[in-house]
Order: sequence, then structure tokens, then C-alpha cells
Amino acid sequence: MSVLFIGDLHLSEDHPYITDCFFHFLQTHAQKAEALYILGDLFEVWVGDDVAEPFAIEVAEKLKAISRYTKIYFINGNRDFLLSHRYARQAGMKILDEVHTLDLYGKPTVILHGDSLCTLDEDYQKFREFRNKAWVKWLYASLPGGIRRAIASKIRNKSKSSNQYKTTQIMDVEPSAVKKLMQQTNTVQMIHGHTHRPGYNQVDEIRERIVVGDWYEQGSMLEVSQDGATLHTLPF
Repeated sequence: MSVLFIGDLHLSEDHPYITDCFFHFLQTHAQKAEALYILGDLFEVWVGDDVAEPFAIEVAEKLKAISRYTKIYFINGNRDFLLSHRYARQAGMKILDEVHTLDLYGKPTVILHGDSLCTLDEDYQKFREFRNKAWVKWLYASLPGGIRRAIASKIRNKSKSSNQYKTTQIMDVEPSAVKKLMQQTNTVQMIHGHTHRPGYNQVDEIRERIVVGDWYEQGSMLEVSQDGATLHTLPF
């Protein structure tokens, strides 16, 4: 048996080839796994469980069907930070804290989406702190669905525009933030997404950071078993 990790699928109706690959992944790899961890940005945008569209409901049904065989866990990403327990129940998922630790075949491991580690991007971190405030979430959730979608679209467009002028260093995780979190959680392995830079990174002599890939040009999964951790690509 193995444990699977995926993230940064950015599912939407506009990219059916990603959805098809994800559904095939669920019916093959995921169904045979001990557990599936989704490390955020499952959806391109999420404006609230109460306005989930038919496409999102279909995704929930596919996940729910697999949850009969495989435990499914979810950590919110920066695109779907508003995804909550109502939708999670529909999808058979359990939402975890944004930083979660587990013993992974004898390795103390910390998992997260990863955006909180991009500490050099000060503008984003300020926005992240603001959007995570309980009163901000409450106020946003009280708005009509159409207005929420318009706000989300505006924020997304602004983010794409500003990211064009940010260096790769600013948009990547900051090494000292990585090491600090691993020391705080007393872990030797970190698994995250967000940066879209899949690979294995040595933090120091005993600690390793593994990044799961995005699903823009192909699917991506990290498979962890007693034998170790392996990144796989899944062709569209």
C-alpha cells in the first residue's frame, strides 16, 4: 500500500482534459491507495460551498465514490481557501489544518499547501493575512454569489499581472521559513505544492522538502510507500 499526494490541479470547466485526467487518476491510482492527500488548489477558484456549481458537484461525487476505498484529506490552497466542511462532506474528504504533521512510514512529516512559506513576497503575505481574518470571510460569504465571483476574478487578474514583475526567488519558498517550520514541528520531511516546481530538495543533512507538481501540462502525483517517495507524471 502507498499514500498519495497531489495539489495544484486548478480544476475548472474550461480545461476538461485536466478533469478527465483527474477522474482517471481517482479510478486507478487513488482507489488502490491507503490515503490521498490533496494539498490545496483543487479548484481554480472557490467562492463558497453554498454556490458550488454542477461541475464542482460532479467532482464531489467522484471523490465520494473513491472515499469508500481510500481515506481522503484536504488542505486549503490559496485559490480554494474558502472551501469548507459542507463541500468536504459531499466529497467524502476531511479538511486538515493548514499545517499538518503525520508519521509517514517512520518519517515525521509536515504537509501544507506552501504559500505561507513564500515569505519574501510581502504583498501576498499581507493579503493572505487579511483574507484569513474571520470577519473578512464572514463578510465575503454574506455577498451574493455573482458579486463574490466578480471579486475573485478581479483578485485573480491582479495577481497574474503583479506576478509578471516578481522574481522567481520572491515567488518560491524561503529556505529559512522552511527550516524554521520543520524545526517547530520536529519533522525531517516536508511535502507541499503551490510553487509548481516539483522535485526533491535537501534542506540540511537530515531534512528533505518534496514539492508536488501542478496539473497544467500533465497530471502529477507523489507516491510514498515503505520503499520511499516517488514523483510520477500522468499524461493527459
